Amino acid sequence: MRHINHFLLLFCLWLPAGPSFAQVLPPSNFHVNRSGLTNAYHTFKKTGKGRVAFMGGSITEAAGWRDSVCQYLTDRFPGTSFEFINAGISSTGSTPGAFRFSRDVLVNGPVDLLFEEAAVNDPTNGFAAKYQLRGMEGIIRHARTSNPNMDIIIMHCVDPDKLADYERGVVPEVIGQHERVAEHYRVNTIHLAREVFDRIRVGEFSWKDDFRDLHPSPFGHGVYARSIRAFMSAAFDAAEKAKPRSHRLPKMIDPASYSMGRYADIRQATDLHGFVLNTSWIPNDGVGTRKRYVSVPVLEGNEAGSELTFRFQGKGVGICITSGPDAGVVEYEIDGSIRGTKQLHTRWSQSLHLPWYVMLEDELTSGPHTLKLRISDQKDERSKGHAVRVHHFLVNGPKD
Repeated sequence: MRHINHFLLLFCLWLPAGPSFAQVLPPSNFHVNRSGLTNAYHTFKKTGKGRVAFMGGSITEAAGWRDSVCQYLTDRFPGTSFEFINAGISSTGSTPGAFRFSRDVLVNGPVDLLFEEAAVNDPTNGFAAKYQLRGMEGIIRHARTSNPNMDIIIMHCVDPDKLADYERGVVPEVIGQHERVAEHYRVNTIHLAREVFDRIRVGEFSWKDDFRDLHPSPFGHGVYARSIRAFMSAAFDAAEKAKPRSHRLPKMIDPASYSMGRYADIRQATDLHGFVLNTSWIPNDGVGTRKRYVSVPVLEGNEAGSELTFRFQGKGVGICITSGPDAGVVEYEIDGSIRGTKQLHTRWSQSLHLPWYVMLEDELTSGPHTLKLRISDQKDERSKGHAVRVHHFLVNGPKD
């Protein structure tokens, strides 16, 4: 079981009263209860056990609202032994989530309650609308396939672009895409971005002085925590008189969604020319890294012309890499005919070796395919080299 450390427990105890502002708008204005939390409620009450997972980016990974939610659950169900899984990883959104779901969320078995957030990182990381949908639909189908009784809450966190969209009277594109998935699968949602915007608009607090940034201040985490806890409280109260039942798994919205997304071992690559397996990669340039993406195996190539081959079964293929100051460009072909290039250097690469998920093709016919990857002699003008460091191959298809 993963426990909250002493510092986080103190943080949690501070949050339950909520941020100190005169609340004008009720949190329920921003809640969409489509399927409730009935299954989770009865599991927690009847079995005395509960497994709760939190998946998202840095706002989820960091101390704050998540810890307050954990504290609320332990207080609401004092006879229940909880396992809380922090599957938040900085810089990741829904496409990474769909491929890492089995490893990071289902690490110890079926989950009873899932909190999911990707509304900040999906557009920030440059994923277009169709990929925002394919990633989120992949996550939800993974979740409900692994446990049809799993209750889910999708949260839409705030950032300056979303505030600007709401100011113009526009629903942020990523929220629209994630809501399509939530409505189709009858998943609960909490519109935290809209809530922050509306509360600022009516003068409850300010962005600059109180909430401060997309990475919230403690006050901002308190705003999130209060809303999420209010949703859970109402849903659990309703669940007392309701009967649990499995959630239906409808037909997919997009057949190319990453419903079978998974990691494939880099050791499955063949015909290596210039690529070598580094069993415990650590950067030697003094640049920062992300947890879980350092001191782990990578398939590494540093010279233009380096090549590898990877054979897989499925409708889509990609690579999970570390993109640092020397990240290069890859050329690829699939089955000898589909060709393309992908730039691996990002706007953050100069100061961070960050995890980066790159889909090469995701609308292939189901079946066996062969990927050939080559390091290009081209590179971003800011990059110091041609490096390609692959942590995992991404396959949207059945296990071999």
